[in-house]
Amino acid sequence: MPAILNAEGLWIVVIAATTNAACALVGSFLVLRRLSMMGDALSHAVLPGLAAAFILSGSYSIGPLMLGAVAAGLVATLLIHTLHHYARVPGDASMGVVFTSLFALGVVLVEQGIHGVHFDVKCVYEGTLELTPFWTWNVLGYDLPRAFVVTGGALSINALLVALLWKELKLSAFDPALATTMGFSAAAMHYLLMTLVAMTAVASFEAVGSILVVAMLIIPPATAHLLADRLGAMVLLAVFIAALSAVLGYLAGAWLDTNLAGMITVAAAALYGLAVLFSPRHGLVSAARRNWQIALRVVSEDLLAMLYRVEELGGQRRLGAAEAQSALGGGLLARWALAKLLRGGRVERAGDRLELTATGRESARQLVRSHRLWETYLVKHLGLPLDHVHQGAHRTEHYIGRQLRDQLQQEVEANAADPHGREIP
Repeated sequence: MPAILNAEGLWIVVIAATTNAACALVGSFLVLRRLSMMGDALSHAVLPGLAAAFILSGSYSIGPLMLGAVAAGLVATLLIHTLHHYARVPGDASMGVVFTSLFALGVVLVEQGIHGVHFDVKCVYEGTLELTPFWTWNVLGYDLPRAFVVTGGALSINALLVALLWKELKLSAFDPALATTMGFSAAAMHYLLMTLVAMTAVASFEAVGSILVVAMLIIPPATAHLLADRLGAMVLLAVFIAALSAVLGYLAGAWLDTNLAGMITVAAAALYGLAVLFSPRHGLVSAARRNWQIALRVVSEDLLAMLYRVEELGGQRRLGAAEAQSALGGGLLARWALAKLLRGGRVERAGDRLELTATGRESARQLVRSHRLWETYLVKHLGLPLDHVHQGAHRTEHYIGRQLRDQLQQEVEANAADPHGREIP
């Protein structure tokens, strides 16, 4: 297993985090625009631009290669837009047609126009993250990893343009028509975003390869989208999650002695899985917990209302715990509801019977009042027959608050009893 905390390891983490953050920053707007797979399309479509730039310049220098890749990315974006909006080709199909065609063209250019150059497919897909600390450039007297300089430059450009054009990018993502009406072109923002995506993809290829580039364009923003409902928070979270994925992926990859770029992608996917399960608003576990709490509240309130109606009958009639639970359908939910009311001091045991406390009686009275006011309103103002109002009121009573009760009281002011002749408490 490689050393984890040596200088080379720290540089690997920094380079991976910088690369991931650059991808996540522009990827947030792709996810927001529902263009997540555009990153995958552009990462393949830039190949003919790279090949053409090398053929024309004869140099591996990052400058010509970046220009060629950006040009190819813009061509791909224009072709996808044309096919989708003018030829009426579905969006996913237009992306598939364009990026596969351009990628194939790039392969042909590499095979026919570039001789004596080894095209390492494994490197293109996986990158050479483990080797990046050893390829350095001298910058202001310091030997810095070349990948850090390139991806750090991409991150700086992305951050600068997003900060300067924040309002324009945000509005064009949410409402392109309104953006154009307000005087700035949504199409221009779209092409600028695609340019940044293409530039970031090319800047990241050497370090992490196309798999991690596509993953970082999509997974951290998608994770942040589950955790935040505001764009600013989503972008910051996406960058943080991308950097965290780099750290966790490197530690796991070093421990397992496996490909680091692939492990970083796995770490990002694991974080996304946790968000899918435990996101406060959108997580599956969180949603199940909220549903359970709502169901428990409804059953608890049904029990309170049932005990109140039993008290209304007078006499010595009382409900036992088993009888009350059975009337509520039995099962775990009914047992928990009763336990909750007992713990909360709204119901108490009197021998083998259940009785409402003063607090519980007032809560039950408001529930029954909501029920009967709603029944009266439905009959008086909507003309529903008597046998159609009980079930609806039984469901609605749990969601009628004080303000709505007061409004209902004003609407049925002359009524002292509900349509069934029972007193409205």
